[in-house]
Amino acid sequence: MSDKVVYAALLGFGTVGTGVYKVLKNQEKEMTAKVGCQVIIKKILVRNIEKASSKLEDASLFTTQWTDIINDPDIQIVIELMGGISPAKEYILDALKAGKNVVTANKDLIAVHGHELLETAHANKVDFLFEAAVAGGIPIIRPLKQCLAGNHMTEVMGIINGTTNFILTKMSQEGMEFKDALDLATELGYAEADPTADIEGLDAGRKVAILASVAFNSRVVFDDVYTEGIAKITSKDIRYAREMGCDIKLLGVARNTEDGIEAYVCPMLIPSSHPLASVNDSYNAVFVHGDAVEDAMFFGRGAGELPTASAVVGDIFDIVRNIQAGCCGRIGCTCFKEIPVKKMEDTHNSYFIRLKVEDRCGVLAEMTAIFAKYQVSVAQIIQKDTKIEGCAEVVVITEQVREGDFRTAMDEIRNRESVRKVSSIIRVYGK
Repeated sequence: MSDKVVYAALLGFGTVGTGVYKVLKNQEKEMTAKVGCQVIIKKILVRNIEKASSKLEDASLFTTQWTDIINDPDIQIVIELMGGISPAKEYILDALKAGKNVVTANKDLIAVHGHELLETAHANKVDFLFEAAVAGGIPIIRPLKQCLAGNHMTEVMGIINGTTNFILTKMSQEGMEFKDALDLATELGYAEADPTADIEGLDAGRKVAILASVAFNSRVVFDDVYTEGIAKITSKDIRYAREMGCDIKLLGVARNTEDGIEAYVCPMLIPSSHPLASVNDSYNAVFVHGDAVEDAMFFGRGAGELPTASAVVGDIFDIVRNIQAGCCGRIGCTCFKEIPVKKMEDTHNSYFIRLKVEDRCGVLAEMTAIFAKYQVSVAQIIQKDTKIEGCAEVVVITEQVREGDFRTAMDEIRNRESVRKVSSIIRVYGK
């Protein structure tokens, strides 16, 4: 192999795989100047060569056999863009053990098996990079591992799912209800045919697991992350939040506290003055806090063919430079701590509660007595003008409280005859 060429293989040729091929082609003229050699895709693993050939004239690149890649000594970089757990995990482990460097965008796999993959890469002195697994084209993994390595990070949070942010933006700006906004997101291609992973917070939960692990140097897996989606958010919730000077966003939050790591995804009220409140449509943003850097925000396209391909190609170029310098595997797993992950009931938040109660004297006093019983301090109670069938609508804002105590109080409130319906419970973001 010429010292002016590094050969790579693509696993998968869907949206992102096609984007990576395009970006590499666009970089051909400047690539040698940037990284010291050319990067050439030698093989592309696909399920159906005939279908894949419609995207690319050179059908000789396609193969359905993994052995054509793993047994080729010229291929030094494997770019996994298939998604899912299996066979992606097996292919990546095979590649690492064979001394091949790996780039992936597979958040599902990393959020569960990242530690095993990174340890395997370290044992074989090769690179395993995954910048594109979180927030698409926004650089965040490398900044946390390298640029911000001199910090003790205490919080990483943000808007890390473009589909839900698009839906909430339409609900906020155009007064749409959730179903109508979801239908529009599907029509425009922002939502998948099955949007469950997005709207239930699962996609964001995987990204939180990865971010928390990298930021706090301690392993957090997907099962550690509490997830809650946006399907129950209504235009009325958004309108009332606006009246209080807040917006509602689906936030992924990871905090490194004195008694453990908090990791969760849920819709939250956030002050309209916060930088994240102005992040709309399908854009993503990640907000970090460290002891030295203090606050920093990373903003941009969180998904899509070319933004995600941008992150993948950035990792490829990083590996090529390492190959040229003979220093692959220099940054491996950074999880050298063992910090416990707190259960959701042991976290502390403020809450926005919207209820329908009997329209009579004494109801609010009953509610505040129950809250006091469980150490839930009420910051504000607002009775709205809406009165339907003898009911009044009430909005309660609590001070910060342990979630377990809050849940117990709400269970008792739900069982009161004077409370007809608990319409919404939404956490309020606060440090």
